[in-house]
Amino acid sequence: MSTLKHVAIVGATGAVGAEMIRCLEERHFPVSQLTLLASKRSAGKTLKFKGEDIVIKELTKDSFAGVDIALFSAGGDISRTFARAAVEAGAVVVDNSSAFRMDDSVPLVVPEINAAEVKLHQGIIANPNCSTAISLMALYPLHQAFGVKRIFASTYQAVSGTGAQAIEELASQAREWASENRAWDDAKLASKPSVYPSQIAFNVLPQVDSFLDSGYSKEEMKMENEGRKIMHHPDFRASVTCVRVPVFRAHSIAISAEFERPITAEAAREVLRNAPGIEVVDDPATKKFPLPLDVAGADNCAVGRIRQDCAMDNGLSFWVVGDQLLKGAALNAVQIAECL
Repeated sequence: MSTLKHVAIVGATGAVGAEMIRCLEERHFPVSQLTLLASKRSAGKTLKFKGEDIVIKELTKDSFAGVDIALFSAGGDISRTFARAAVEAGAVVVDNSSAFRMDDSVPLVVPEINAAEVKLHQGIIANPNCSTAISLMALYPLHQAFGVKRIFASTYQAVSGTGAQAIEELASQAREWASENRAWDDAKLASKPSVYPSQIAFNVLPQVDSFLDSGYSKEEMKMENEGRKIMHHPDFRASVTCVRVPVFRAHSIAISAEFERPITAEAAREVLRNAPGIEVVDDPATKKFPLPLDVAGADNCAVGRIRQDCAMDNGLSFWVVGDQLLKGAALNAVQIAECL
């Protein structure tokens, strides 16, 4: 097979699709032809790739003739409808939705953790949930060294995780507040939100995804379920609260983890300094710790606030931040394509 690949991006006009295009270009992925696919209403528009205008085509089940690798980022329903058609046409699908993540026949891959599993694919490879991928970038190296048993985590998830419309909703609400010269304690806006159930500007929403009978949301359970699969750790436990915050880009996660073996903060820092894809930013005395504003646009995740947990034996607490659109989505998908 030729080194150059015909790549298709499904959902090319979305926030993640745009980042997939950029990652392919910036990482010099060997693209012979790029096919951009989206809904009928976007067909005919153009997007830039390597300085050229690429015309967007309408997604159909006949869109994948000659395609080698198809990067999907258009939601689970689209993936369930079109991914098999892409495989039947001869493409390998890298899917960013939750449609196939827990399918035993589909590898769920973070390349820094389990890149070798790419070769086990039967046509589809799944990208993990964004918060799961970012969390495991820090947690997995510690698991290798100390054996993680369980975690308690709270996420601080940027609106980019919901997509381009959510990004615009936060921006619009912030502009509305500023234009009215409101006082700091008068932040509730008259306009009605359309993406989220409540105003996101100057607010936090303790719901990401729909709730289950257990009281947890689907998003919260992904950390445990996907973490078990990626780490091959069936006994891994995770109690998570997912929160949407008024940040445009980059997710943050506060994690308290319990390990099988004794762990110290300095030993953890040493492990993390040598881990791929993650940077240690951890000097509270000089106010240095990972911030979403600093990590936005960065390929690597960052970890800090590393300290022994005072509520658990063999416990460690830390704060990890990663760009949801990159390591949480587009970059991870392109890295999987590189493994292929």
